[in-house]
Amino acid sequence: MTRPVTTLKSAADLAANGLIGPNAVPDAERVGARYAIAVTPAMAELINTHDPSDPIARQFLPDVRELDHHSAENADPIGDHLKSPAPGLVHRYADRVLLKIAHVCPVYCRFCFRREMVGPQLGDALSPDELSTALDYIRATPTIWEVILTGGDPFVLSPRRVREVTEALGKIPHVKILRWHTRVPVVDPVRVTDELISALKASSKTVYAGLHTNHARELTGAARAAIAKLVDAGIPVVSQTVLLKGINDDADTLEALMRALVEARVKPYYLHHGDLAPGTAHFRTTIAEGQALMGELRRRLSGLALPTYVLDIPGAHGKVPLESYVSSLGGSAHDIRDAHGHWHNYDDCCTAPDVP
Repeated sequence: MTRPVTTLKSAADLAANGLIGPNAVPDAERVGARYAIAVTPAMAELINTHDPSDPIARQFLPDVRELDHHSAENADPIGDHLKSPAPGLVHRYADRVLLKIAHVCPVYCRFCFRREMVGPQLGDALSPDELSTALDYIRATPTIWEVILTGGDPFVLSPRRVREVTEALGKIPHVKILRWHTRVPVVDPVRVTDELISALKASSKTVYAGLHTNHARELTGAARAAIAKLVDAGIPVVSQTVLLKGINDDADTLEALMRALVEARVKPYYLHHGDLAPGTAHFRTTIAEGQALMGELRRRLSGLALPTYVLDIPGAHGKVPLESYVSSLGGSAHDIRDAHGHWHNYDDCCTAPDVP
């Protein structure tokens, strides 16, 4: 399609640019009233409007099935709030902490596990007082070795704001690693500027970027150039992918993505099992399907290109690999073992039939 000039943020915008038909507008408006909509020009241009199963469209265009909520789904599916010692902080693991400095994203993925916690209605970022409190907590907690900056998407902040946070964390001696989680190099690559790179490197800490991408078509020439700017500046990049029904839940698609990432100098890191976020059943696979896909990827790919298939156990029990740490109880029921050796029941019941 023709590339729009600005980010599309409403059902009317999507219709005006030919991404949805007039008959789809009422349902898209209903979804948009509950969950934020944003499609950047870079992603809009990739959408094949003639393909009802287009993997880019399915990630970003609202679907009325998002309003179907299952009893097992949870607005806080991995227990962020249970492990939050201060606004914007999640301290689930002793040696690392999430610092959610931004509340907004350049795009809103329809499967987002923080969909109830992000959006323009929350403001752009942590307030100065909230950020100060979060930094005080990090200073006072010497076990914290790594700070993972997330949100929202922290790369939507101005380079000035990024530099301020980098410099503040750079003054905390026990913090050694800063890891920035972002979708920006793929969905809005023009934001990866020399000023942003300089801001990321405004301390002596080791800096990593964690790139969220789910399909090889997202890795356009512009995206690869943005990734190269990070890597060439000495910022290693790892990837996170969500296993999504109808988008990347086949071995050929995942193989193509992982090879493309390695060719772009990105190390595949995690393949996430879909979380129990409200209105996302139509995206979730079963654990058995994910395990079978990983088995096939192991037959096709070198270790350099293999991610770890993981589940964030509901209730803030942490992330574990699903090629181990799991025992089937028959049917959709599983026992999942956390890193401390405790077992938790997990039910695969909340998945939807294959897309038509």
